[in-house]
Amino acid sequence: MRAIYPGSFDPITNGHLDILDRSLAIFPEITIVVAGTGEKNPLFSPDERVALIKEVIASRGYKPGAVKVDRWAGLIMEYAREKKISAVIRGLRAASDFEYEFMMASMNKQLNPDVETLFMMTAQNLYFVSSSMIKELARYAGDISGYVSKEVIAAVEKKRDQLNNSPTLKTRK
Repeated sequence: MRAIYPGSFDPITNGHLDILDRSLAIFPEITIVVAGTGEKNPLFSPDERVALIKEVIASRGYKPGAVKVDRWAGLIMEYAREKKISAVIRGLRAASDFEYEFMMASMNKQLNPDVETLFMMTAQNLYFVSSSMIKELARYAGDISGYVSKEVIAAVEKKRDQLNNSPTLKTRK
């Protein structure tokens, strides 16, 4: 059984990676799908996000073929149908995420009844971590090293000018 893990991943966080790691205990193959985003000003283009995720995944030592990365601009249920995927993984941080995710899963079930949605809670120490929070913290030169990989830190640093000319990022020693 194969699963997809869709999201904007702008950028990928340790919370995303926590969900991915635990999902790999259930599914032998997971494709991270960089989906379209409604954000007006994403920090990374979809192609940059795909490349960054591939870099992060390569550094984590997953079993070959266990994690793939793809990009999709349409309905995720169409992607699942086209690729013959039977499950969608969705991460939840807090109760406030559940209502939105529940509605999305319900709509997705109407669009493609052959696909199940699996909700996973992010580890307790990562409940508050979101891509938006990472960008906001970086904008004000906050320390993001506990929440993202070293590859993401480097990529965010390269985008510093887009973060309102913020000072150099701080990281833990």
